[in-house]
Amino acid sequence: MIKKLKCVIIGYGYMGQIRHKSLLLNKKDVQIVGVYDTDNSKLIKTLNKKLIIKSYKDIFDLNFDIAFICTPNNISTKVAIDCLRKNKNVFCEKPPGKNLQDLNKIKKYTKKNRKIMFGFNHRFHPAVVMAKKIVNSKKYGQIITIRGVYGKSGGIDFKKSWRNNKKFSGGGILLDQGIHMIDLFRYFCGNFNKVKCFTSNLFWNFNVEDNAVLILKNSKNQLAHLHSSSTLWRHTFRIEMTLKNGYIIIEGLLSKTGSYGQEKITYGPRQFENISQAIGNPSEHVVYFDKDDSWNLEISKFINYIKYNKKVAENNFNDAHNAMKIIESAYRNAR
Repeated sequence: MIKKLKCVIIGYGYMGQIRHKSLLLNKKDVQIVGVYDTDNSKLIKTLNKKLIIKSYKDIFDLNFDIAFICTPNNISTKVAIDCLRKNKNVFCEKPPGKNLQDLNKIKKYTKKNRKIMFGFNHRFHPAVVMAKKIVNSKKYGQIITIRGVYGKSGGIDFKKSWRNNKKFSGGGILLDQGIHMIDLFRYFCGNFNKVKCFTSNLFWNFNVEDNAVLILKNSKNQLAHLHSSSTLWRHTFRIEMTLKNGYIIIEGLLSKTGSYGQEKITYGPRQFENISQAIGNPSEHVVYFDKDDSWNLEISKFINYIKYNKKVAENNFNDAHNAMKIIESAYRNAR
């Protein structure tokens, strides 16, 4: 029988608490042996005292197999390196540092006998999973274009968030949220090698962008377009794919608050080429989803990679590196 993998959670904000819940759903395979956060007060209120790690250096006195790193971008690189140097498996939230240089620092410490995975959970959302199956089936042929809109409206405490301070985050809405959409573009189309980008900051007046528009192109001549925004007063997640013989549309995103609306996928074949017919009202399939297992599926995958000593096939170092490379190129182009 394979022993339970011992885990620590480093950083217990919004994402740390989400990962904690997912680990509890996988308790037959894992055991949480410690949780660390610079703000001990939030740990005292919610956790068994035996799990609270009082200081950062105390983390490495514990016997653990996996570190779940849920810290701000300016800290995550150092923590990942510290864990890898101690020969631990690492699951790190996105983005993997403030910039591509941070990620390259991590690469130096990756080891063949240890796994590293990054938190791109959107790949495991039910509508995305179904869309990927349709694309892979080739029933509609190759993707020609893919277009995405991903945005939010900030909030009462939005200005106070470390995510909007370049010193801590490294970038604005594109790096924080748009990177998920970039990862999905790559998931469906492969890597993109040409990047055009415009950014603006007309509302929030941060030292990072509150809007970014990207146009991408790859070696297969597939085009992608992304609008990443923190000024969409109605939270929006939408992907539109045009294929040679059909189309796929993902709308809405199951989330903790439900603010992105119900998740659904619409797909159908290319039709109505006779302009005398109802071009705007094709026959199509619509599927709605009401359960988000993405967090659990992502962690389950990582646990299995470690348990059975398999190569990390999804959300691996190369996926993170290529997504960050596009972000880096986008910021450079926008400047």
